[in-house]
Amino acid sequence: MKRQRNSCSESNLDLADDCWELVFRFLNEDEDCHRHLKSLSVVSKQLLSITNRLRFSLKICYQTLPFLPRLFQRFTELTSLDLTCFHGDLNALLYQISCFRFNHLTSLNLSNQPTIPADGLRAFSQSSSSSITTLICSRIKILYGSDLHVIVDCFPLLEELDLSHPSTIQMHDYNNLLNGIETLSVSLVKLRKINLSSHPYINDQLLYHLFKNCKHLKEAIMLSSYQLTVGGITSALSQRPTLTSLSLSPFSSYIDKLSVTSHFIDSLVGFKGLTCLHLWRWHVPDNLLSSIAMESPPLRRLVLQSCTGYTYSGLFNLLSKCRRLLHLGIRNANFLCDHHVAELSSFFLAHLVSIDLSSCVMLTESSLFALNRNCPSLAKIIMEFSHVLYSNSSMDSVVNPQLKYLSLANNFCLENHNIIMLVSIFSNLHLLDLSACISISEEGIGQILSRCCNIRELNLADCPNVKSLGINFEVPKLEVLNLTMTIVDDEALCVISKRCPGLLQLLLTNCKNITDNGVMQVVKNCTQLREINLQLCHQVHAKVIDSMVFLRPSLRKITAPPDFPLSDKYRKHFLRHGCLLEH
Repeated sequence: MKRQRNSCSESNLDLADDCWELVFRFLNEDEDCHRHLKSLSVVSKQLLSITNRLRFSLKICYQTLPFLPRLFQRFTELTSLDLTCFHGDLNALLYQISCFRFNHLTSLNLSNQPTIPADGLRAFSQSSSSSITTLICSRIKILYGSDLHVIVDCFPLLEELDLSHPSTIQMHDYNNLLNGIETLSVSLVKLRKINLSSHPYINDQLLYHLFKNCKHLKEAIMLSSYQLTVGGITSALSQRPTLTSLSLSPFSSYIDKLSVTSHFIDSLVGFKGLTCLHLWRWHVPDNLLSSIAMESPPLRRLVLQSCTGYTYSGLFNLLSKCRRLLHLGIRNANFLCDHHVAELSSFFLAHLVSIDLSSCVMLTESSLFALNRNCPSLAKIIMEFSHVLYSNSSMDSVVNPQLKYLSLANNFCLENHNIIMLVSIFSNLHLLDLSACISISEEGIGQILSRCCNIRELNLADCPNVKSLGINFEVPKLEVLNLTMTIVDDEALCVISKRCPGLLQLLLTNCKNITDNGVMQVVKNCTQLREINLQLCHQVHAKVIDSMVFLRPSLRKITAPPDFPLSDKYRKHFLRHGCLLEH
């Protein structure tokens, strides 16, 4: 032991692998873990080997294909594969992946694909079906009833299934989809979590059978399901009192809000282990909130989005009994005032991590600073469509390095001096959304960037007075910049390219003052750039696309300017270079 200690003192790198792994696992908990591990992997072969073992997920794109064997050999501890950014023959890719052996793979993400790749999944499942417990197929362009049977056959041990928000479900396929969900509910005996949001065919009978048959179901998300009734939901809930998370809403904003009944309240109150409740467009009376409060469930997330019927009294009663709440969303609570927010945050919201108070029209900057004072763990605030200003009355607010995410979009009265004072308090922001804040200009943006040196994402879309970001700033960590519908020009892009070297995504939709010169400056200087949107940029010519792709091989997606001839020939040509081209 003494010898080992002396050896360690001789060299900072002379530590056992287990020690380094503990250090790297600590870094891996940070949101920038991949950046840390990438940097550490080049230090030595020992650290490369350790960081390889700590890579648990892999995102595969078209350009990754030639390197798949090497990557799978390198990252032996992979638990999840993400194919959401792959644009090509997905069946062929899954065939290729099926040839490799994975000892720990449990999750597969196929979201944003045109269809479910049935043939590829069958091949993949022959080698990996016994281990896949999580399947994510969100925002599939077209979902068929036969796809559900494929999923059941390929992954019988699924515990989590996300089929949310398909773009198209054909009415003539409704019966097949109903039968598919019925089969799914009987066959997936280990299912614990399911997301069927935006599935318009789901009715009361199907929900009842789903809850009855899935004995281990803990979390159900059924947003935008317009055939469900309160009576049907109540019957279904009675079959699964062990649910811990429930998200429900009707399909359309034109449908009357669902009104709760005493039977529904009794069913909901029966969920003793309820940790998440998300109701959207319901009529929620105070006695529902008070009844839940009487049971003191271990709620961690509460979302009452665009709900009516409840008052401050009902909300107060519930929050007074659920003091371990981490996430609170109460959009469109028109009764809520600054005094209410101050009172609630003082007494009940000490553990809050995120809050959404958008469209609470009576709230002002006083609520923002009350949350800042009273919620020491708060990392995310959303106050869109509000009246957030900054007056001298708020000057006593303490600096808060904990807050990372602030969205003040569509605050039409927000001006430069207001935002300058805000960032003097929230100086450690990683994401700031000021989209459609029409009075913000270069003066305010320059101050933001000079003070918030850790910012990762800045959204200035639809800010008509933003011509540039200033010149006296340096934000090497900025990765996503949205300048859609602003009046930025080539000079501004030149400054951005030099001051934001780490930029990954740049959105310039309908920026009418930029030309080829400004775009090429960004492509030249932003060496990690992966995506750029030039839609409706009429002064950017089609000929520049070739130069962009060959000058910057990191580009993965380009939304082309209006005059670009986007044929299959061009699309395939650029896809061979790993870049997806869209209009």
